[in-house]
Amino acid sequence: MMAFAACGRGSESARRQSDSAFAAMQARGHAVMGVDQYGSAHVFEDLVDGGRIVLDADSLSDSTGIVAIRQHMRDIATAFRAGDFARPFRVHAQVVPGTSVMAARRNRITYEVTDRPRGAEVRIRTTDSAAVVAIHAFLAFQRTEHHAAGHEAMPGGVH
Repeated sequence: MMAFAACGRGSESARRQSDSAFAAMQARGHAVMGVDQYGSAHVFEDLVDGGRIVLDADSLSDSTGIVAIRQHMRDIATAFRAGDFARPFRVHAQVVPGTSVMAARRNRITYEVTDRPRGAEVRIRTTDSAAVVAIHAFLAFQRTEHHAAGHEAMPGGVH
């Protein structure tokens, strides 16, 4: 089963900005990632062999944001390959579910970065069933924290 969620926009944006815990996480995310959290959108998608994280700027004209997103995605792929999940900890101010198993099984997981027109994605793959469960826990937490839970998959798996 594939779970997919993208951070919402529009009328939900005002509600999200008024949520102080969410706003604090967004501020930490901006500091850690160097990306305007309100000017970009995350996607956290579970796949049979792992999943993917997508981060896109809202606009093609945001060239500075796109460069920052691409660098951030390369940085997290490098850190995750090494079993370093300090960035998600700093963004969320707590240990993120799944990361201890992902760190312990890091040699069984691959992280591939691909540029997109407005950002980048990290494709996470493994054949280790325990690692898949951990990756799905990690992505599910991210969907919830970024208020993306409940959004339905869009055709083609992108937003």
